[in-house]
Amino acid sequence: MPLFDRFPALRELPRVALCTLPSPVELMPPVGAGGDIWIKRDDLNAAVGGGNKVRTLEFLLGNVKRGDAVLTVGGAGSNHVLSTAIHAARLGATATAFRWRHDMNPAAELTAARIAAEMPGMHVGRSAVVAVTRARLRGLSREVHYIPLGGSSPLGALGHVNAALELAAQIEAGDLPRPHRIVLPLGSGGTAAGLLLGFAVAGIDIPIVGARVGPRFFASRYRVLALARQTSGLIERLTGESLPAVDRNRLRVVHHVYGGAYGRPLAVATEAAASLHGATGIQLDATYSAKAFVAALDEARDARDPTLFWLTFDARCLIN
Repeated sequence: MPLFDRFPALRELPRVALCTLPSPVELMPPVGAGGDIWIKRDDLNAAVGGGNKVRTLEFLLGNVKRGDAVLTVGGAGSNHVLSTAIHAARLGATATAFRWRHDMNPAAELTAARIAAEMPGMHVGRSAVVAVTRARLRGLSREVHYIPLGGSSPLGALGHVNAALELAAQIEAGDLPRPHRIVLPLGSGGTAAGLLLGFAVAGIDIPIVGARVGPRFFASRYRVLALARQTSGLIERLTGESLPAVDRNRLRVVHHVYGGAYGRPLAVATEAAASLHGATGIQLDATYSAKAFVAALDEARDARDPTLFWLTFDARCLIN
């Protein structure tokens, strides 16, 4: 854990080792004019249930013991909810979730079916606001370990501060050139917030391009920057160190791949995902990663320098 090498005091935090790190980086086959596209294979960051959420869960499930109850919240086809269920079960805990209906796509349908198998009998409501409110109120109970929407909290974001330091080490080792931008899906914002702070700590100037995949009220630049500041404050309180400020200009949000609703497929994203699968065997999901991949292609098209696409989705959990 590069995070612990940089901040030894954080070793005292409760944490459960769920990941196999570092996740690899790969150069994508050429896709036409433009700079190279590298892929950070966070779909391979755990033996089971990989993806960006497992990094957060290493800290968010740190206090969970066998027989405990874990509660979270998310959409009907939420990767976060499924990841929480999978990894809570690995620890001998039982996970439940408040969920809401949204536009679906094939990967989301498979995710919802897998969630139903992991959490039998759980009701799926119509309103995201109602689901989040009920989860927060229920989470006040000491009888459950509450994990917020997307796992996006200062504690959860530490997993992606570590991810940024991990990538910095891979760049230093020559595993890939320093990318001139990193493109990833922007949902609840924990991944982007942790990476922004981690690169500031590492002293590496790499802009983050967040491809918005959800409504602005929860997928926003303001939310990411606020969470990065809160995570910085957490580290400062626990270590007594003063951290460098996150440069807000290092975060850019693009909106053209949203598609009009959370989970709604985008035709150009479906085509791009099929092309990537045919060339590499990598499978993307229509809710998050396929849309972000379109944004990565757009960023690289007119560039002469490398772009890094951060793959946050693990398709293996849908077929195993």
